[in-house]
Amino acid sequence: MSARRPVRLAVHHVTAYDYASPVEWAYHVACLAPRDTRWQRVQAWRLAIDPLPDGWAGLGVEDLQRRLYADPWGNRHLNFGHARVHERLSVESWFEVELQPRPAPDATRGPAWESVVEQLRYRAGRPLLEAEEFALASPHAVPDDSLAAYARRAFPRNRVLAAGGLQLMRMIHTDLRYLPHSTTVATRATDALAQRSGVCQDFAHVFLGACRALGLAARYVSGYLLTRPPAGQPRLVGADASHAWVELWCPEQGWLALDPTNNMPADQDHVTLAWGRDYADVAPLRGLLRGGSGAPKVAVTVAPLDAPA
Repeated sequence: MSARRPVRLAVHHVTAYDYASPVEWAYHVACLAPRDTRWQRVQAWRLAIDPLPDGWAGLGVEDLQRRLYADPWGNRHLNFGHARVHERLSVESWFEVELQPRPAPDATRGPAWESVVEQLRYRAGRPLLEAEEFALASPHAVPDDSLAAYARRAFPRNRVLAAGGLQLMRMIHTDLRYLPHSTTVATRATDALAQRSGVCQDFAHVFLGACRALGLAARYVSGYLLTRPPAGQPRLVGADASHAWVELWCPEQGWLALDPTNNMPADQDHVTLAWGRDYADVAPLRGLLRGGSGAPKVAVTVAPLDAPA
């Protein structure tokens, strides 16, 4: 079998608000600048906001880059505001990305999950591991008894960590129904598990909460899915908007990228935007408004750049 080739994709993300009443004042934080990773190289990112934010007149691409600031996990955020009345807001992001193929998770390689939990336990006097903070509770993924019981179905005693992670991914895909509008951005993992439904961010939060209930480390990944798959390939769930999946820390294999919504390891269909403890750390756009109301309309297109062979 020949080695897989890199894939080049173009991404266009639009978030549009048509407010029910005029907005008198607004302040927003955007997390829309994609990050380079071991498997992903980003090119030509640009952003357009209408109406133009205060102080943005005459800004070029380099000026925009200088306004970005990094959070503790290396994601880049951007603040902008409007101190004048407006009735709509449009935020558009474009970029190109080259994705290298990722190795498939190996369910037979690595330690039992219990030994990884021991590695993650805090001990005074030793350096902190990068993964340790992702084993702690976060607002959307607070561990409880229900999540712990659910996790133990995937992680019986002495099971290899990677095997347990793959099983938990399959369980969530089977047990939860993908049901748009059944949850909100404030829904927590315990609620999504109890009602057995949600969208991609809920599937991810259940995975995070279940792992953390056992003392394992997993992080939330925001990004995009290939909207128009190659001929003969199925269209993935969640491709019309921002997507979310998880990464489970496995000492021997690194961060294992798993997509519970689609029951598959993340690979060259998945474009990474940012990662954090849960959705709250990497929401694509959030803000404070005086006046105005209404839900945004989000449209995402991810298309191949390379012509078919």
